Amino acid sequence: MDPEFFNRQFLGNTVTNYLLCVGILLIGFIFKRFISSLLIRLLYFIFRKYGRSVGWEQFTRLTNRPFQLLFMVILVYFAIQRLAFPAEWRMAEANEFGLRMVLYKGFLTMMVFSAFWVVVRLIDFVFLINIERARNDLKRSDDQVLPFLKEAVKVVIAGIGFLGVISVAFNLDVVGLVAGLGIGGLAFALAAKETLENLLGSFTIFLDKPFSVGQLVKVGAVEGKVESIGFRSTRIRPADQTLVTMPNKKMVDAEVINESYRLKRKSVFTFALSLRTTEEQMEQILSGIRHELHLHERVQDELIQVSFRNITSSSLEIFVSFFVLSPLMEDFLLIQEEINFKILGLIRNAGASFPPMEEAKREQ
Repeated sequence: MDPEFFNRQFLGNTVTNYLLCVGILLIGFIFKRFISSLLIRLLYFIFRKYGRSVGWEQFTRLTNRPFQLLFMVILVYFAIQRLAFPAEWRMAEANEFGLRMVLYKGFLTMMVFSAFWVVVRLIDFVFLINIERARNDLKRSDDQVLPFLKEAVKVVIAGIGFLGVISVAFNLDVVGLVAGLGIGGLAFALAAKETLENLLGSFTIFLDKPFSVGQLVKVGAVEGKVESIGFRSTRIRPADQTLVTMPNKKMVDAEVINESYRLKRKSVFTFALSLRTTEEQMEQILSGIRHELHLHERVQDELIQVSFRNITSSSLEIFVSFFVLSPLMEDFLLIQEEINFKILGLIRNAGASFPPMEEAKREQ
């Protein structure tokens, strides 16, 4: 090939310059994953002593995309630097408003953004390590506070990143801008009244600790496990596996029942026997129920109530009340089922029966 070919100019640039630009971009696209992976490994080497509980996979998942974006932004910048605008276009310089300035400021903005994205993901990883440690050490308060603190730090970093973009890319006076925001702070606070109320509500939750992540709570008609507590809202997972988001202000103002602090659950029910049931059968059934309840190791002895409660025109009613020594609904239902089977067996052994369906319906 003619060497002069590489010195030919098109739109103010030689063929060599175009080839260098395209070559840099091709090398970048081909090797971006390898180079990003290499940088991630070097960075993980710093955190590996502390991040073993989380692992290399999580670190890669968090930082891979930010590192690739940062690498490609830098690469595109250096590739474009190989080219020059044609002189006949009479483009304004980079310090004057025009296409050069827009491209330059755009590159700077993307570079600052991708750099702060890397920082934010590193913060995610650091907090992920501490959250995992809190779970392993069963530190419930840390498990609750750390996700909230992580979001707070990320908001601060995002604010610094925004100011960094303004300062570096647009050469604006950040100090003057912050002072101006201070003057308009009152108007902003009034406009964001509900947001501030929810934020104060989240601080109240962390200080007063009426509930924490993982506990079972009931707020109004919503009952479920607390999945997360954020700046604005608390997320609750009910038994139907939907996700309910409750504003923190409502969580603070409403009556919150923390089911996880329940030590036991109460079972209360009434069942009816036929009018043909004799006194001896009734006494045998009542004493049998009391005996079975006192015998059960998961039923509290002192609070057992079994009585011949009522006589109606169609049945004899027996009242049963007892406490199951477990806060878990699964345990409660299982023990209640066991007791019900025992009662059913006692009724059959005594020779008694339930009232006919027709009579029970007439009674209702």
